[in-house]
Amino acid sequence: MPNRLADATSPYLQQHADNPVDWWPWGPEAFEEAERRGVPVLLSVGYAACHWCHVMAHESFEDEGIAEYLNERFVAVKVDREERPDVDAVYMEAVQAATGQGGWPMTVFLTPGKEPFYFGTYFPSEPRHGMPSFRQVLEGVHAAWRDRREEVGEVAARIRADLAERSSVYAVGSGVHQPPGEADLHQALVALSRDFDPRHGGFGGAPKFPPAMVIEFLLRHHARTGSQAALEMAVRTGEAMARGGIHDQLGGGFARYAVDAGWVVPHFEKMLYDNALLLRAYLHLWRATGSPLARRVALSTADFLLRELRTPEGAFASALDADSLDEETGATAEGAYYVWEPGQLVDLLGPADAATAARLFSVTADGTFEHGSSVLQLLADPEDFAEYEAIRERLLAARAARPAPARDDKVVAAWNGLAIAALAETGALLERPDLVRAAERAADLLLAVHLTPEGRLLRTSRDGRPGANAGVLEDYADTAEGFLALYAVTGEAEWLQLAGGLLDTVLKHFADEESGALYDTADDAEELIRRPQDPTDNATPSGWTAAAAALLGYAAYTGSDRHRTAAERALGIVGALASRAPRFIGWGLAAAEALADGPREVAVIGPAGDPGTAALHRAALLGTAPGAVVAFGEPGAGSDEVPLLAGRPLVDGAPAAYVCRNFACELPTTDPAALAERLGAFAAGQAGQAE
Repeated sequence: MPNRLADATSPYLQQHADNPVDWWPWGPEAFEEAERRGVPVLLSVGYAACHWCHVMAHESFEDEGIAEYLNERFVAVKVDREERPDVDAVYMEAVQAATGQGGWPMTVFLTPGKEPFYFGTYFPSEPRHGMPSFRQVLEGVHAAWRDRREEVGEVAARIRADLAERSSVYAVGSGVHQPPGEADLHQALVALSRDFDPRHGGFGGAPKFPPAMVIEFLLRHHARTGSQAALEMAVRTGEAMARGGIHDQLGGGFARYAVDAGWVVPHFEKMLYDNALLLRAYLHLWRATGSPLARRVALSTADFLLRELRTPEGAFASALDADSLDEETGATAEGAYYVWEPGQLVDLLGPADAATAARLFSVTADGTFEHGSSVLQLLADPEDFAEYEAIRERLLAARAARPAPARDDKVVAAWNGLAIAALAETGALLERPDLVRAAERAADLLLAVHLTPEGRLLRTSRDGRPGANAGVLEDYADTAEGFLALYAVTGEAEWLQLAGGLLDTVLKHFADEESGALYDTADDAEELIRRPQDPTDNATPSGWTAAAAALLGYAAYTGSDRHRTAAERALGIVGALASRAPRFIGWGLAAAEALADGPREVAVIGPAGDPGTAALHRAALLGTAPGAVVAFGEPGAGSDEVPLLAGRPLVDGAPAAYVCRNFACELPTTDPAALAERLGAFAAGQAGQAE
C-alpha cells in the first residue's frame, strides 16, 4: 500500500512511495507526530540520480523487518535534497562537522524539535568494512533515546549551538573585507597552480570533479592580464575532460565526476547543472582559443540537453540516473547503458569497423570498467572525421536500443537558469538559432509556472505543475543570470526588466543590510534550526556568488549604484577565500575579474535587420573582456528600459558600438574588427606574457 509520498511531485520521493517504511514528507505534521508519540525522527535525504541512495533503498527501506522496526520506534521523513537544498544544507553541515565527511544518502536522527543528535550517510544492510548495519544503528539510537534521553538532549543542544556559531562567521566576516584586488586574484591563480594536475588536467586527485567555474575564472584572468599560466590550465583541463570517459563520446554531455584522477571512469549520473556550466565553459574556451575540439564539445553538449533533458513543456529535467538495466545479467547496474566490450563492437560493426572503433574509443579486452567493459574515450582526434562520425552514429543508435537510465524530470529553477544562459550564448556565437529558441522557451516556462503573481520564485515544477517549495537564493540569482544572457542575445528589454525584479527580491529578502552578506533562504522562509548561508561553490555556483555576478551585470546595464554596491559588498567574502580555497570560490573569482575589468559595457546602436548592426552585435558577444555586458537596439528605442542605450546616436548614419566603463565611453566605432580588438585588446596584444 503506498505511503504518504504517493502524491509527491518529486520523482525521488515517489521512488519510495511503495516502501513498507511509513515515510512522511518534510513538514510540521511529521514533527508534531514525533512529539505526540515521544519518538525521534529519522531524516533520510537523497536525490533521484543517487546510486547509493538506490542501494540503501533496496537493502533497507524495502525490507519488511527493518520497516516494521523503524515504523514502531521512529517517525521517518524523506527529503529530496534538490527540492529542499536548505534542509539538506543545514543537516549536511552537521554531518560533516561530526564525521569529517558527507554524502548521500544522508541519514540523520533528530529530536521532535528538529535538532540533530546522530549522523551518517549510507549504512549497509549487514555490518561490513567497520560500518554497522542500518538495523544496528536503529537499535542503538532507539536505546539511547529510551535510556539516555537527557544526554541525547544535551548533545542535540550543543550541536545546534555549534551550527548557530558557524552560521554567524560569514555574516560578520563579509563586511570587513573588500572585493578581491589584483594581489588577491594573482594569489588565487598561484594557489590553483599548486593544486593543478599537469598530467591529467584538473585540480587535486581522485575523485575528480569538472571545475567549470574555475575554468571561467582562468579564462577571464587570462583575458584581463594575458596570463599564459591561467590559459594553459584552462585549456589542458578542458581537453583532458573532453577526451576522457567523463565525457559521453557518443551522445555528448558529461557525467557527474570521475572516480579516478585521469577522467577515465565516471560516476555515470548526468546532471543538468554540470552540463549547463560545462557547455558555457567550452563555449568560452572556443571563444578564447578557437579550439575546434571545444566547439565540438559545446555543440554536442547543447544537443544532449535538447535531446535527453528537455521536457515536453520546454524546460530541462534535472538528471539522468547512473544506473540502468544490464540486459545480460537482468540486474540494475551502474554504467550499463554506456560501456562496451570488444565483442559487442564486432557484433554491431563487423571486424574491420570494430577494430577502428576500438582504436578510436580505447575499447580493450582488459577494459577500464567492471567485467572487462570499457568506458569510451577519444584520446586523439580521428584522422578521418567522416569515418569517425559514421561509426559514432551507429554506436549511438545501437545504444539507444538499450534500457535507458531513468530521468528525474522535475524542473529546478536555478539549474534551468544556468541552461538558459549557456544555450542562449551558444546559439548566438555558434549560429544555432534553435538553441536560442530553446533558451527562450525554457525561460517562458519559468515565467509561467515558477514565478508567482507576487514576483516570488518557486524552486521546482513537474509536468508543468508548480511545486510547493519556495525558491532559494540560487534560484533567483541563476534565473536572473539566464535572463541577462537572453537580453544580451535577443535585445528584448523584458528579459532585463525581469532580471531586475528578481535581483530586487534578492536585496529585499536575502541580504543582510548591515554586513552585505547573503543568506540562502529568504527572511520569510520556513524557519529551520539555523538560516543556511554558504558563499562557497560546490557543484554549482553558490547562491551568494551567483547573486554577486548577476547584480554586477545588472548594474552595468542600468548604472544602478544600489546593485553595484551590493555586488561589491557580496564579493568581499571572495577576497577572504581567494588564496585559501580558490577551487571552491571559482564563480566568485570570475565575478571579481569582471569587477576588476569594469565590467565593460557595450552598447550597439543600429537598425534591426541591418547587417552592420548584426556584425557589431556578434563582435561584441565574441569579446573576451571579463563579464562584459552587451546591449543593442535602434537609436532612442528602449532607452528608458535600458539606460546603457540612452543617448547613443548612429555615426554618420551607420550602426555604431560604444564601449564604456561606469557609463564613461570611448569614441564609438562602426568597425566590427576594431570593436573586437577593443574587447580583447589586452589579451591579444600581450599573448606571450606570463605571470
